[in-house]
Amino acid sequence: MNPSTEPAQKKRTKQPLSEAAKSSLGKTRNLFRIFIVTVLGAFFVYQLDVSYLWLTSILTVASLVIGIILLVRSAKLKESRLVLIGTISGLVVMLIMVLVILVTALFFDQVRDFQACSRQAITDQALSSCRVQLEGSLPGLR
Repeated sequence: MNPSTEPAQKKRTKQPLSEAAKSSLGKTRNLFRIFIVTVLGAFFVYQLDVSYLWLTSILTVASLVIGIILLVRSAKLKESRLVLIGTISGLVVMLIMVLVILVTALFFDQVRDFQACSRQAITDQALSSCRVQLEGSLPGLR
């Protein structure tokens, strides 16, 4: 046998994880799954109806809290790189959702009217008319 290949093979094999490490990895994965569900839930609830803005806000806050916990956990324990990248991406989406929620809350009546109009619009011309109506109802855009 060649002695120079033996240390290289030892470096490639991973040490088996202890029970504590397996438990920690399982908790991180479960938190990540919950995070993904809350991120997608906030997005889809907002798309469903603007009247559920309160539920979207709750899901967004929960996503931000879970995302920060995951970010700290991933950085501190140096677990999965995929979880770290997914968490950062999800937090970026949630920060955008915070801005969307704030603007929607500020112009709630106008957005609700636009959503009702756009649901009934069958043609592109009708949808364009809804957009013009929304632009006319927003302050400072007249």
